[in-house]
Amino acid sequence: MLTGALLILVPLFVGFAIALENRKTMTVIHHSVDGLVYFILGLLGLGLGQMEGLWQQLGGMAVQVLVLTSGLLAANMAGLWLWHRWQPMAVEQPDVTGKASYHRLFLAALKPLAAVVVGLLLGYFLLPELPLVDEVATWALMLLLFLIGLQLRNAGLSLRHLLLNRQGMGIALSMALSSLVGGVLVMPLLALPWHDTLALASGFGWYSLSGIVVGDALGPTWGGVAFLNDMLREIIALAIIPLIISQRPAMAIGYGGATAMDFTLPIIRSSGGLTCVPVAIASGFVLSFISPVLMGLFLSLG
Repeated sequence: MLTGALLILVPLFVGFAIALENRKTMTVIHHSVDGLVYFILGLLGLGLGQMEGLWQQLGGMAVQVLVLTSGLLAANMAGLWLWHRWQPMAVEQPDVTGKASYHRLFLAALKPLAAVVVGLLLGYFLLPELPLVDEVATWALMLLLFLIGLQLRNAGLSLRHLLLNRQGMGIALSMALSSLVGGVLVMPLLALPWHDTLALASGFGWYSLSGIVVGDALGPTWGGVAFLNDMLREIIALAIIPLIISQRPAMAIGYGGATAMDFTLPIIRSSGGLTCVPVAIASGFVLSFISPVLMGLFLSLG
């Protein structure tokens, strides 16, 4: 498992090392990433659909997701609240014009779940057991990480300025550390080795990656748990950001995890104002970069 878990990190760093300037190429990469995400999530659902005792497994998964999501929510809110108390951050008045896109974002958050459900239904009702599915998923994952590395390097962001953003870095580190603490706290309830539990806690909302990486290492059941946990984080973040960002911006931005630099950024911008944007991008970027590293390292210890 050591070789496999660390091998998937190589494409991420290789992609991050390549600088591109062609906008058309970056557009193609962006669409390719979207397509690969849905393809791999479909394979994750396919693996779930072809498991023996599927319905019994789904009942157990629901309990595991509830335990993991609740534990991480409590730990993250506590850790981010402590950061807010130590380094308070002022925000602008909410932009009411941004509320029109709120429901569209909620619907968009459900699309990855739809990809998994379609794969599950195909695997359970229609498709025979397919050979080489795991191998195809692993190679697709490596290609996805390479393209994501390219995106991170060529996003037009200054790595130096991102790392020097004190609020963004503090929020990201508070989020990461509190997630690991939350993982330790729920470890007895999940009955997993400590390193596997910490891998589950290191998704930071990046469901399109965590479900694939964990599923590749621990099987489709735990891959489904990782995916649902991080997808629920995104949905919960969309619900609570407008409610708490004016008083507790660190908690609102931080709980969004890796999605603060992309998916939840419009809600952060409309609810918290422009001052929150560079902080959210810095926090989301750092979490996006360290999430696959931590997952790979923890899974390699098994």
